[in-house]
Amino acid sequence: MAGRTASVDRNTLETLIKVKVDLDGAGEGKIQTGLSFLDHMLDQVARHGLMDIEIEAAGDLHVDAHHTVEDIGITLGQAVDQAVADKKGIRRYGHAYVPLDEALARVVIDFSGRPSLVYAVDLARTHVGEFEVDLIEEFMQGFVNHARVTLHIDSLRGRNAHHQIESVFKAFGRALRMAVELDPRSANVTPSTKGTL
Repeated sequence: MAGRTASVDRNTLETLIKVKVDLDGAGEGKIQTGLSFLDHMLDQVARHGLMDIEIEAAGDLHVDAHHTVEDIGITLGQAVDQAVADKKGIRRYGHAYVPLDEALARVVIDFSGRPSLVYAVDLARTHVGEFEVDLIEEFMQGFVNHARVTLHIDSLRGRNAHHQIESVFKAFGRALRMAVELDPRSANVTPSTKGTL
């Protein structure tokens, strides 16, 4: 199915963000957020989600990274929500377990139309380089609220915070990929007994 794409701009006094997504892409990421660690994580989502993602962000990093990270989550969530449109024919649910050395993450997603985040990630330290790792939850909450999904994220084990976070983002990408995949057996069916999501 062609055309599962979206472009969203978010312009506030704190951030300027442009996001483009193609759910049926080749896994290409063109990401410039001003935060190298976040760029690396979002590239994992594109690659493992087999979706093309373009993000350009300019935020008030002189204050801290909070507004930028949260607003990227919001804008990416809006773009994914627009790209899945009425959700007819999608699998709706997705899940993935991803290991990275000693770390193991599980991510489960439901395109339910009901924003809900369960985030059980106990990280080994507070920063990876200069990046504050508690901002990962802010990113995910922004995404959940605007993609209108239920998202459960569990870091099941790990000692290295970089490994833990990277396994989470890889699992997130793979769970997204599964959930938005078109099911040929239900091409024009909304995957809900209510008939709407």
